[in-house]
Amino acid sequence: MSNQLSVRIQEELDESLTRIAEKLHLKRSIIVRMALEKFVEDCMVQGEEIPYERIKHLLGSFSSGYPDLGTSHRKHLLAQYLN
Repeated sequence: MSNQLSVRIQEELDESLTRIAEKLHLKRSIIVRMALEKFVEDCMVQGEEIPYERIKHLLGSFSSGYPDLGTSHRKHLLAQYLN
């Protein structure tokens, strides 16, 4: 059995939703349901992950050019702003 939910949205969002529905040839309610399902799915996944898991693919992929930035960051910042 499905439940019914009523939601008030701003006029701009309503207009965008209508345009998307027409473009995709879908009912507005289907698009809203799809968006809610995606939102809930994303929240469930993010809620289970620790922050490290979300960014670990980025670690080591960027370089500042300073080999001692972790220990001497203040020195490098001051040098950049004082010169």
